[in-house]
Amino acid sequence: MPLYVQEADDDSQEVLVARMDNVKNMSHILKAINFKETATVFASSHGLKVTVEDSKCLQANAFLQADVFQDYNIKDDQITFKINLVVLMECLMIFGSTGSGISAAMKLCYAGYGSPLILMLEEDGVLTDCSIKTQEPDETLDFNFCSSNVVNKIIMKSECLKEAFHELDMTSEVLEILMSPDKPYFRLSTFGNAGSSHSDFSKDSDLIESFQCVQTQTNRYKISLLKHSTKALDISERISIRTDNRGFLSLQYMIKNDDGQVSFVEYYVSNREASFHVENV
Repeated sequence: MPLYVQEADDDSQEVLVARMDNVKNMSHILKAINFKETATVFASSHGLKVTVEDSKCLQANAFLQADVFQDYNIKDDQITFKINLVVLMECLMIFGSTGSGISAAMKLCYAGYGSPLILMLEEDGVLTDCSIKTQEPDETLDFNFCSSNVVNKIIMKSECLKEAFHELDMTSEVLEILMSPDKPYFRLSTFGNAGSSHSDFSKDSDLIESFQCVQTQTNRYKISLLKHSTKALDISERISIRTDNRGFLSLQYMIKNDDGQVSFVEYYVSNREASFHVENV
């Protein structure tokens, strides 16, 4: 395969080189956070983290661990740059409409600050090169979401939550989430033009794998922000729902790719009352 038989010297000027046999494994994960034009990319020895934010109240992170790639080499401790996510997705999916059933291979290269991100894709002997301009990264939000401050945590199969989320009354400005050690345990509520509606989930449900709630919490989140997270929910197998002592929300989605490897997408959302406390780093 041409992308994998190139001489190592070709990469000597690059600070980041990654290769993947099936580019869908990357595009699939990034679809889950593809709701804004730009994203910030963080590369380290552990892999790639791609971050998208909205309204200083929501942050979405897609994690592509180093072992998801067939080859992953980085020369610096950490590399950070901003990139047009819409353009990146278009490049990753450039072979997506061929319908050939053949997986496109990808090689990703970055030569350092100010350099473009180079993508080389190959499918069935057809090669395509893409050069995407990178920019100075913006400061990203620090939600300071520490596991030691987590009050309530539920792990459940995504299946049962998909239907509930897609039936939310979008005329409601907020989604109210109740988590409690007592009944109703876990409740989603909306308050729209047709009145209020509730979806309850019992802690004893077969779809709930772990229920660790020690305190009754009721928090409201902007439904316009949470709507973004349905992209991740739709392709996930499991979801971890956590709230901390400030009422901030963490939604962590476990997503399997075509090769059975697991990646994670995480959304942080501030509740309406606490949104102004979130600071940049």
